[in-house]
Amino acid sequence: QVQLVESGGGLVQAGGSLRLSCAASGRTFSQYYISWFRQAPGKEREFVATIHWSGGGTNYADSVKGRFTISRDNAENTVYLQMNSLKPEGTAVYYCAAAFGISYYVTQSSRSYDYWGQGTQVTVSS
Repeated sequence: QVQLVESGGGLVQAGGSLRLSCAASGRTFSQYYISWFRQAPGKEREFVATIHWSGGGTNYADSVKGRFTISRDNAENTVYLQMNSLKPEGTAVYYCAAAFGISYYVTQSSRSYDYWGQGTQVTVSS
C-alpha cells in the first residue's frame, strides 16, 4: 500500500521560504509521477509542481515558476518542494500525490492521482 506523508508546513511571512517534504513508502516509485497540489479555503485543489521519479523531469504551475523547486532524493524516498518568495495567496493546505504510469500531459489534473497524503498547512502572512 502506498503511503505519502507530508511535513514542513508552517507560518511564514511574505517573502520567506519553506521546504515541504513528502516521504513515500510501500512501492518502488520508478514509474511514478509525484506531485504537489494545494487547496485554499473555498477554492478547488490546484496543481503546483510535478516530478517523474526516475527520469527527473519536472513541471510547474505558472504561478510558482521561478520561485518553487521540486526535487527528489531516491535514497530517502522523499520528494521536496522548496518554496521561496512566498506570497499570501500561497496560503493553503499542500498535498503530495502519486500516480503510476500516467502521461506527462495529465499530471496537472488531480483526477490522475490514486494516492494522496494528509496534507500540510502553509500560512503566509502579509
